[in-house]
Amino acid sequence: MLVQRSAFALARRVAFRPATTRTFTSSVVLRLTKDDPSPGGESKTLKKFEDIKSMEDLIPPGAKPGTVPTDMEQATGLERLELLGKMQGVDIFDMKPLDSSRKGTLDDPIIVRSFGDEQYAGCTGFPADSHVVKWLTMSRARPVERCTECGNVLKMEYVGPQEDPHHDDHGHGDHHTYEEPKTMADFVRPEYR
Repeated sequence: MLVQRSAFALARRVAFRPATTRTFTSSVVLRLTKDDPSPGGESKTLKKFEDIKSMEDLIPPGAKPGTVPTDMEQATGLERLELLGKMQGVDIFDMKPLDSSRKGTLDDPIIVRSFGDEQYAGCTGFPADSHVVKWLTMSRARPVERCTECGNVLKMEYVGPQEDPHHDDHGHGDHHTYEEPKTMADFVRPEYR
């Protein structure tokens, strides 16, 4: 009787497992068509990076009906420009890390290039990783920023279009109606900057 109760108790504790199990798996299938270029090869449907002159050149051909589109068949705008650049070995957005081999000074700051009116950069100190990341905000109106932890100086270099319709002489676009709030940097004498 004791053995029988022990067997039933053990059977209740063991998870039920059916005799046939079905596993669900997914796999990535690379679909190559005759139009897809081989590495280093020429494409018949993709424009070269150098041939892109307007936004209309960044509209993809799309996928054939009944198929799942690839990234190149559906990416548009900046994403498509980045993919076309990567296919030809061009780093569109300059994703290299900032120069950390030296400490920026007011006379020789670390240059940060930006296409926008404002740029954020993280400072980890000199030598690299000597303090936690301090985020610095640079703008066209205030291009130079100094890290409060280590004193590293960064300067934003605007490389975007010179004729920006959203930018006026005060460093704000036409849609801004506020004045930038003052910080302690506004009260530092110019000779100490």
